[in-house]
Amino acid sequence: MSGNVLLVEDEQKIARVLELELRHEGYRVTLAKNGPDGLELARGSVWDVILLNIMLPGITGLEVLEKIRETNRTVPVILLTARDSVPDKVTGLDLGANDYVTKPFAIEELMARIRGLIRLSRLRPDGDDSVYRTADLVLDEKSRAVKRAEEPIDLTPREFELLLYFMKHPGVVLTREQILSDVWGYDFAGDTNLVDVYVRYLRQKIDEGYKTKLLQTSRGVGYYLKHSSPEDKQT
Repeated sequence: MSGNVLLVEDEQKIARVLELELRHEGYRVTLAKNGPDGLELARGSVWDVILLNIMLPGITGLEVLEKIRETNRTVPVILLTARDSVPDKVTGLDLGANDYVTKPFAIEELMARIRGLIRLSRLRPDGDDSVYRTADLVLDEKSRAVKRAEEPIDLTPREFELLLYFMKHPGVVLTREQILSDVWGYDFAGDTNLVDVYVRYLRQKIDEGYKTKLLQTSRGVGYYLKHSSPEDKQT
């Protein structure tokens, strides 16, 4: 796979390793070593994916991300950080990150995540950032229509919002607390078991009868929507 990658990383050794590996994989790489330069480059060119360190000189990666999302909602962004706390992850995802990788990370896993995000972004027709696809599942945020294998799926309003949340964070493990907070609202006084109930409802509608099960469980943590290619069909 090829594409244009913006790498915003101030740690020289990590930046060098990533740059070499990305070029080896066929990507065109541009390196920024601080927040202001990264933001300028992000705004000035078209990127297939942005790799963004959180701790940067000048302005932080989270500030860069927030400013990017003011004008560009679609470019895939993966945050790179040594922080592994849930609040930090939630903040990054809330600001619009597509994925989150904690240092030290396996380079093979990062490359797989990059490929997955680029593949998904290219599946959106005509750059329409309201249409989300994975495998043969399609969600149109504007029309609130959902299809799998071209078959319409009827969802309740809450089921639709839950599926939309998963499709906006493909491959990212989301905790029950995150889901309850972001889908039901921060002031919702409920039990996280409610999330399990609605995930079960959603699975019955989008996964039953299909070869590829898209809605996956991360045992003891939460749920995630699996990255899948469009070739995965119903059997």
